[in-house]
Amino acid sequence: MFEGHDPYLVALSVAIASLGGYTGFALAARIRNTPGVSNRVLLAGAAAFLAVGIWTMHFVGMLAAPLPPDTVYLILPTIISFLICALVVGISLFFVSIGEPSLKRVASSAVLLGAGIVSMHYVGIHGLSGPFAIEHDGSMILLSVLVAIVTAYGGLRAFLAQQEGLRLIVSSIAFGVAVSGMHYTAMHGMHFVPLTGQVHHHLGGSLAASQQILSIVVALLCFVIAAGFLLSLVPDPRRQTLVPAMAGAPVVPDMLAEQLVPQAAVSPRPVPAPLGGIGQPPRAPPVPRLPVEGADGTHFIDTADVRSVRADAHYTRVHDGTRERMCPWSISEAEAQLDPSLFIRVHRSHIVAIPHVALVRKEGDGAILELDGPSPHRVPVSRAKIAEVKARLGLANRRHA
Repeated sequence: MFEGHDPYLVALSVAIASLGGYTGFALAARIRNTPGVSNRVLLAGAAAFLAVGIWTMHFVGMLAAPLPPDTVYLILPTIISFLICALVVGISLFFVSIGEPSLKRVASSAVLLGAGIVSMHYVGIHGLSGPFAIEHDGSMILLSVLVAIVTAYGGLRAFLAQQEGLRLIVSSIAFGVAVSGMHYTAMHGMHFVPLTGQVHHHLGGSLAASQQILSIVVALLCFVIAAGFLLSLVPDPRRQTLVPAMAGAPVVPDMLAEQLVPQAAVSPRPVPAPLGGIGQPPRAPPVPRLPVEGADGTHFIDTADVRSVRADAHYTRVHDGTRERMCPWSISEAEAQLDPSLFIRVHRSHIVAIPHVALVRKEGDGAILELDGPSPHRVPVSRAKIAEVKARLGLANRRHA
């Protein structure tokens, strides 16, 4: 399969695909774990790095291939191949990022993404121009499609796993090997048929680029991918301050400890209503479960498992400690339905479960709460709610002698 290929460029193509996969998956994994940052920005960044990684790997592989002399690359098909790759990657990531990531949803996204990767490859191959014709083996085309779909499914599963560390590294390496495998499988089934001088003719009005120009473009994109990969390795200082939360009880950093002192954790006293609540309608009893939408219908989760509720337009996103799921209630309706002794609205767009708060940290004029669970996440606290949150967590102002 690799006969005549430059082994160093082949290795570089696999490395580029792996680095692009790592950067894209790392950005995607932060979508549900980083409050205050637009999901659209992270999703666009993840799709961009994955698309650039896949496309750059393809053309590094083309530079490694033993192409006939005088081969040039037509500009239009080359650009179209990248646009196809970026479009299908973005649509696939968006499709699996909304709603419940069911098997049917992920599988259909994988088919779309795999078809897009194959289309990108063969459109890019169509951009080759020279004194030859290109033929493809039907069996290799089918095999490359299968490899692309399996690759896409594994990549989307890595995106949904939201893991870091070793698992993310292994997933990225597997993604790079698989994407490269699709490319070289398709190249193995491609054959160049020489044309006679009478038959061959160049496309006179078409823009074309030599292999030297393509090498410069690919080198720049490799630099972009490597820079994004290195930036993704820089530790988040805000994330590091959250590590002590795993030890157990709420932890107060030094800046906040100067202003606060932990008191005995007691149940907060409810604020009495005017005139003892005479004339006010009775409050409905809190609901024991919350509805969440899935691909196959509406599911229900116990409020004891709920960590936070986040406003999302006219609906909300309920975090159960592992992932977010869509709830048909508005943020106001969720606040009215949940038990006020267990839940508190800490921001106009966020409600948190007090028993699951693992850490509180001052940030700017407000604060940040981290909630426990298999996938801990952070929630912002508005300045107006800090005093109430302190009281609910058993924290009070220090009295100086």
